[in-house]
Amino acid sequence: MDNQKKSSSRSIRVGISIGDVNGIGPEVVMKALSDNRILQDCTPVIYASSKVLNFYKKSTKLHDFNYLSIKSADEIKQRKINVVSVWEDELQFDIGKATTNGGKYALESLDWATKDLASGKIDVLVTAPISKEAMGKTGFKFPGHTEYLADMAGEEDALMLMISTTLKVGLVTSHIPLKDVPTVVTTEKVFEKIKAFNDSLKKDFGIRKPKIAVFGVNPHAGENGKMGSEEGEVVLPAINQAKASDIMAFGPYPADGFFGSKSKYEFDGILAMYHDQGLAAFKALSFDEGVNFTAGLPIVRTSPDHGTAFDIAGSNSASGESMRNAIYLAIDVHRNQTREKEISENPLKSRPADKRGRDYRNEGRRE
Repeated sequence: MDNQKKSSSRSIRVGISIGDVNGIGPEVVMKALSDNRILQDCTPVIYASSKVLNFYKKSTKLHDFNYLSIKSADEIKQRKINVVSVWEDELQFDIGKATTNGGKYALESLDWATKDLASGKIDVLVTAPISKEAMGKTGFKFPGHTEYLADMAGEEDALMLMISTTLKVGLVTSHIPLKDVPTVVTTEKVFEKIKAFNDSLKKDFGIRKPKIAVFGVNPHAGENGKMGSEEGEVVLPAINQAKASDIMAFGPYPADGFFGSKSKYEFDGILAMYHDQGLAAFKALSFDEGVNFTAGLPIVRTSPDHGTAFDIAGSNSASGESMRNAIYLAIDVHRNQTREKEISENPLKSRPADKRGRDYRNEGRRE
């Protein structure tokens, strides 16, 4: 009982990898945490160094941004901003450029945070943007965070979701060339992503019976075979398989008309076939507030929906809203998963109805 009380009273420990130090990562992290009210909901743990934060305190003019430097996550102080000293080097900043050093420090921060997440020293992970070019110079073999974390977790595949207050967009394929999409998009793949999306909407977002819209591959969703046959041969069989598995999946819909109509707000999730089909419209509608969430992993990871933005790095013009939303989404998903786990581990014991035939086990539940 004492351990249970201690666990429930402990603030959620949000690990934050700093991203590319030459991009807007450090700036948006500091701006997201600059309002101390966020400490009522979590304990931030930034993986970087005091040298990085002190450098950006000057350019962002966040002179009142206070934090604790610690050597490891074992020293975390609750409801304080903690900075784990991943390195003590004297950094050379090349603001706005993709450099080997930028990739090296981003990878060290990410590796350290991931190991602490795996060992339970932090509860969730929020990743600031990395440069794929800079990371590639360090030998990083993954196209992005999603694939890296899926590999670390031993998962063959993960589902990339983009989340805003009004939209949840998932991808069947993510960081692959457009020319490879037709060969990767199979009925099995589409069904797996529909199922993973449905599971995430239920477990991570608390939606009991999600409705999922599924896009076609071709313009106008193939227009009955005139512009391609993938809709009838690949996508529709996957949707039918999902329905047979008691999943409410519908489509295939043409992406342009769907995003241009009110239909986008009538579903709990939207599944696009490839990166720009889903994300171009999502970012046009929700860029400042959007969050990238990796579903289908045994851990919780979110990220702002923007990149390193080298073109504005160091100008103090980046918004911290997407990073702040990423932090709060990680907290919400962690709470939802904890609640779901508690319900499944501690089901209500069966008991007879009262004299009036009333069974209280289902009272108060949302339909």
